[in-house]
Amino acid sequence: MLDLLVIGAGLSGLTAAALAAQAGLSVRVVAKGLGAQHWGAGTLDLLGYLPDHSPVDKPLAALDSLPADHPLRQVGAAHAQRSLATVADWLAAAGLPYVGGAEGRNLALPSAVGAARPVYLAPTAQAAARLDDPTPLLIVGFDHLRDFYPNLLADNLARQGHAARSHTLPSALLTTRGDANTVHLAHALDDPATATRLGEALAAVVRPGERLALPAILGLDQHPAVVARVQAITGATVAEIPTLPPSVPGIRLHRALVQQLSRPHPRHAGGRVEANMTAVEFHAQDGAIQWVATATSARPLRHTARAYLLATGGILGGGINTDAQGRAWEVIFDLPLALPLTLPTARAQWFRPGFLDPAGHPIFQSGVAVNADWQPVDAAGQPIYANLWAAGNLLAHADSLRTRSHEGLAVVTAAAAVAAILVRHRHAPASAGPVPA
Repeated sequence: MLDLLVIGAGLSGLTAAALAAQAGLSVRVVAKGLGAQHWGAGTLDLLGYLPDHSPVDKPLAALDSLPADHPLRQVGAAHAQRSLATVADWLAAAGLPYVGGAEGRNLALPSAVGAARPVYLAPTAQAAARLDDPTPLLIVGFDHLRDFYPNLLADNLARQGHAARSHTLPSALLTTRGDANTVHLAHALDDPATATRLGEALAAVVRPGERLALPAILGLDQHPAVVARVQAITGATVAEIPTLPPSVPGIRLHRALVQQLSRPHPRHAGGRVEANMTAVEFHAQDGAIQWVATATSARPLRHTARAYLLATGGILGGGINTDAQGRAWEVIFDLPLALPLTLPTARAQWFRPGFLDPAGHPIFQSGVAVNADWQPVDAAGQPIYANLWAAGNLLAHADSLRTRSHEGLAVVTAAAAVAAILVRHRHAPASAGPVPA
């Protein structure tokens, strides 16, 4: 029997599984897909805005300004900092170092259209494009690459007072494919000869004193080597700007976390991720889950474990579903949801009229309510199942889109839930923080 079955392979699921495996638990991750990393920017955002849309300079210091029921406030600044530092250490060991702003400040990094986005930790190549650096930016794109338009990006940055210009190179420098996305180009740049060609083309257009900013395609498996090669040839700082999906930085992040999870431990051979395994049913007895079954081509496959962690994401991640009659539900265990609505059956109350309303949409605050041990609870505040925990953007009272806290919420609540699981199973003292030693 497993010690822990994690349901969901997003950032919260992988973080929780890696922490548990590192602490000696036998762990398996089952998931319908591979999580949101492949769609995100590959950064670790903790808190960019307060619920009233006030910008946040120092995220850790601002956690106490969140509502009392917000999961990030429940975790607390010290545990949040330690959890994120642990993940950053993993990424650095995997050759993917992340950095933050001075004194715990958010970095201001350009989006694919030139808007400033607040980021707590970013890959070093993305951090090189920080907007508080007055060094001019040369935004370089490729003629056949969709969803990255250097002219638009440079123009929007210039309108905000940042020195920026643009240039477009032929995609034939990188590939002979007529239709290549960012992942194709990143694979191509893993070849040293292709990276050299790109460096030489960039050296011919960059001006002294400029930074080079490219779409996030600088290698998939050999990212640090590609960045170093291009910088050596051009003599300029080279930065990446994330594009629309598929996200090369997100794929790098996903692979690094899976690598951490898979590391052997004296007690086991390492955890593993089983994708394309949708949880379809479960059985509970005497207030505890006995098994969870995932779909196969024949009959469902049952997974038994001492503890279960639900990390399937919120309504955008597929962990919550709705119907035309106004019902909303958690998709695996049919857990009750906390909905910030006076009439949960009135779908019109789920959204505000403006798509980009600064106040956000109430439906994105829906989620599973948990107690101080991160266990889903009923309306009376009692745990529904004795061996079930929850983490990540499935949790109630946290609109991570509105507050730019998606990744931070995933990491720190996953660490907190694992700490509670370890205490329950006597693998750690009750005084332990959210990150196992």
